Amino acid sequence: MPLILAVGLPCCATVFGNIRGVVHDPQHHPVAGAHATLQANDSAYNLTAETNNDGEFHFDAVPLGSYTINVDASGFAPQLQILVVVSGSAPVLHYQLAVASAKQEVTVTASPEDLNPDSPRRDILISHEQISRYAGVDASNSFKIITEFVPGSYMVHDQLHVRGGHQVTWAIDGVPIPNTNIASNVGPQFNPKDVSYLQAETGSYAAEYGDRTYGVFNVAPNTGFERNRQAELIASYGNYNQTDDWLSFGDHTSKFAYYVSAGGNNTNWGLEPPTSVNLHNQAEGGGAFTSLIYNRDPKDQFRFDAGARLDYYQVPNDPEMQAAGVNDRQREQDIFATATWVHTYSPGLMLIVSPFYHFNRAAYEGGPTDVPSATDNRASNYEGGQVTLSWLNNRNNARAGVYSFAQQDNTFFSVVANDGSGHQFSQRVYPGGYLFAAFLEDQFKAASWLTFTGGLRLTHFSGNLTENAVDPRLGVAITVPKLKWVLRAAYSYFYQPPPLDTVTGSLLDFTQSQGLGFLPLQGERDIQQEYGITIPVRNWTSTLTYFHTSARNFFDHSVIGNSNIFLPLTIQGAIIEGEEATIRSPLILHRYHAHLVYSHQFAEGVGAVTGGLTDFSPPEGGAFYLDHDQRNTLSAGFDGSLPWRSFAAVTINYGSGFLNGNGPDHLPAYYTLDLSVGKSFGENWMVRFIGTNITNQRYMLDTSNTFGGTHWADPFMCSVQVKFRFHY
Repeated sequence: MPLILAVGLPCCATVFGNIRGVVHDPQHHPVAGAHATLQANDSAYNLTAETNNDGEFHFDAVPLGSYTINVDASGFAPQLQILVVVSGSAPVLHYQLAVASAKQEVTVTASPEDLNPDSPRRDILISHEQISRYAGVDASNSFKIITEFVPGSYMVHDQLHVRGGHQVTWAIDGVPIPNTNIASNVGPQFNPKDVSYLQAETGSYAAEYGDRTYGVFNVAPNTGFERNRQAELIASYGNYNQTDDWLSFGDHTSKFAYYVSAGGNNTNWGLEPPTSVNLHNQAEGGGAFTSLIYNRDPKDQFRFDAGARLDYYQVPNDPEMQAAGVNDRQREQDIFATATWVHTYSPGLMLIVSPFYHFNRAAYEGGPTDVPSATDNRASNYEGGQVTLSWLNNRNNARAGVYSFAQQDNTFFSVVANDGSGHQFSQRVYPGGYLFAAFLEDQFKAASWLTFTGGLRLTHFSGNLTENAVDPRLGVAITVPKLKWVLRAAYSYFYQPPPLDTVTGSLLDFTQSQGLGFLPLQGERDIQQEYGITIPVRNWTSTLTYFHTSARNFFDHSVIGNSNIFLPLTIQGAIIEGEEATIRSPLILHRYHAHLVYSHQFAEGVGAVTGGLTDFSPPEGGAFYLDHDQRNTLSAGFDGSLPWRSFAAVTINYGSGFLNGNGPDHLPAYYTLDLSVGKSFGENWMVRFIGTNITNQRYMLDTSNTFGGTHWADPFMCSVQVKFRFHY
């Protein structure tokens, strides 16, 4: 029975898996009537099954996570296997039971989750323990949950970049939360404290993954199965008046579980300032989240997730802007709700239906005395859903489905010159559009050591223009006998629908007065090649990957004059390629874990602007580096349990420096050191010290134009966190 199949319904489908197993006696005869129990390692979630006459058992709709599967049969010693369910994997695990008198218990540790020998892609699974231990990873307004563990990921001009691009997909319980906008939101969509597991993928996606090439992040949230009428309160305080407070409740019965949380945060160092001096840089925010699960019977499961966040940022000033009284602000809202019905028709055949709603706002508001004073307030509504049918047998892991959403934007632009000329304008536009996609894919196991993946995604987009795309996906995974090395290769096409931004009327007149024009935005079309090898040695896993992404109509962004109104644009082409390495350890000396992620990458643009804002000037000859080009990026971490119920985690981060202006020179290299140390007092109290950039390395991060130009990285930041658990 393949034990972990975090089914072939990944991000645009689900986080559920089908778990199968085969039980034999010492003579390799099937054992019928054996009792199999699946138990989550970090919650009370469990399932039971019995083997049939062929010695087979089956669990359907198993969520992403870590599990122990125990098999017990009369006359035999019980045997258990420990494993992590990773989306898209389907290994076959065998239980060969020993007679009871020979041995009372056999424990087998499953292969590391990074191995996944049937998939052409590399998965990275980030656990709640890692999130809660490493410095800054669980901060409400942080993306360290990505940059700490995912190669080729970094923060630059206040935005997350992965493999050289802005656009990533966030999904909750496998349901994607659409957002076609780029370069407008700087706040995160999820509070890391609500995350039980996060599965990160950066390439070679299956066909059900759609519209964002550079990263797919699938959130498996806390559910309530890990609680028994238990609440958790976190309060913290640090330098720059940092606070990050959070309260959650959770409980469950055998069929129903609920989880709800709310939190708020505040700081006097919110965004990356334009100089090393921190001026006009307060940020505050808050949010709430809930997850509900109802297992009506073994064939039907219902899930509901909803969340809301509100974030407010002062846009940092340099001393000259501060003296002039510049008072720019950024206000953001994000609300989503998803529902999922999972129905199992028979072992291996599942239907998943998931409607969703998403609201997102990014509002840049200039101060009333700014010269000029600019406002760019965009609100986007998305309504849609996905339906996926998956089928699994001994050789095939197939799925087919549809995914669609409608989008309505409400955007207000305003510019007041404030220079005595009396020039001003304001304009409100209501662009709309929709996307419909259908996909079909099969993962075919040709031999025990050879798996082929083939898929096709068809997309129709209608907005300011109408586009169609046919995107094939091909992949292969080869397991080298005895060594258990896994060789991977994939070749994929992607289509990313454009934002609905448009420029008409008085805004068009203003851009023309700045020597600019606006061309309709077209969708980005990407071709990605990826080749890699995963090497397991004594449960250590090392993965080496080469990727090459060729983009047409590459999404970027630009500013209207000096107004701080940012609009997306597309560049004729981009070439992003690099080599990545990851190393993950097993549990060392029963106490410690280690990990390392490294990327060597080039990000180059080619040609003229093909959509969005442009001055219509011909491009300079040859390729040019994109402003987020950084050749080398590294993060290495080590965490573990210490005596006296304490723990520690340390991280070393290195970057070789981003592009300096228009290049080709790059800014100087930099490194930082993060440290987290905690201690539990009894069963309910924990105190933790958190320090990021503890050596206080001050360095210029980049010179891009988002939010005013040059950015300096965060200095030494420290806080003390107190956690209290109680029953209600």
